[in-house]
Amino acid sequence: MTWTLSTIVAEIFYCVIGALFALNGIKALKDSGLKTRIPTAVFWFIVAFTFIAGPYIPKWITGACVVAMACLTASRKVKQSASNVPTAAETRANADKYGFKVFIPAVTLALVAVLVATFWKSLGANNAIGVSALIALIAALCLFKAKPATALADGTRLLDNVGPVGLLPQVLSALGALFTAAGVGDVIATGVGMVVPEGNKLAAVAVYCIAMAVFTMIMGNGFAAFSVITVGIGIPFVIAQGADPVVVGALGLTAGYCGTLMTPMAANFNIMPAALLETKSKYAIIFSQIPVAITMLVIHIILMYVLAF
Repeated sequence: MTWTLSTIVAEIFYCVIGALFALNGIKALKDSGLKTRIPTAVFWFIVAFTFIAGPYIPKWITGACVVAMACLTASRKVKQSASNVPTAAETRANADKYGFKVFIPAVTLALVAVLVATFWKSLGANNAIGVSALIALIAALCLFKAKPATALADGTRLLDNVGPVGLLPQVLSALGALFTAAGVGDVIATGVGMVVPEGNKLAAVAVYCIAMAVFTMIMGNGFAAFSVITVGIGIPFVIAQGADPVVVGALGLTAGYCGTLMTPMAANFNIMPAALLETKSKYAIIFSQIPVAITMLVIHIILMYVLAF
């Protein structure tokens, strides 16, 4: 690894995130009322280990860690440990006290991230998010006169609420690159060629957009689906018939986002908000988005057919 300012800052942030995962493991280990406290703690310790030591260990060890985490999750051994949850009365009182001020840290995070990424390009976009998160945290502590321990407690509680699903975006992004390298797109192209009538532009566009949405639902990541489906369907069946590649690419990716709205695999968009809002069903966000997503997908098909040709 070549050590630059960007890599040093990134490693610091990864170590901080890893430490938060480790704290969550310790919290689970201390919860005597949790029947699966040992497997739960092991899961979070493994995650912490990969975040902190990932660049310095052989790849096969990282792979073994991922397999171990998958086994613990599949066997339903990773459970939520006890947390100090505010009562409804406390939540209401704080909401009345601070009002719209609660949005100041979130807006601060977004604005600072844009400014750092724009004017400090050598730091990198990912590090810009880390720097902005740190500044937003300081703003929140000052604004609400909270202690750093409160941020740690709420951070681990949020990790527990979301659970292993929160790691899906990273895993699925890597899986998309793996699928592309393995030639999955070629296999899809062969299958689609047997179904789509030759020269039928509308059918090709519809299949491409629907495939983008469905594969995004499976992968949980529109970018991961885009490379596979565009290679397998977009280029040979849509662009090859004379469609504008710019229009096809832009609308194809956003057609995939229609699938993002309808899948629990997109945990950071659909499961995490449900955990934050503490809805009765963790799929409540998805159910409310399905009619909009289907409508948008139909509109994408029409727009691509009209604008691309």
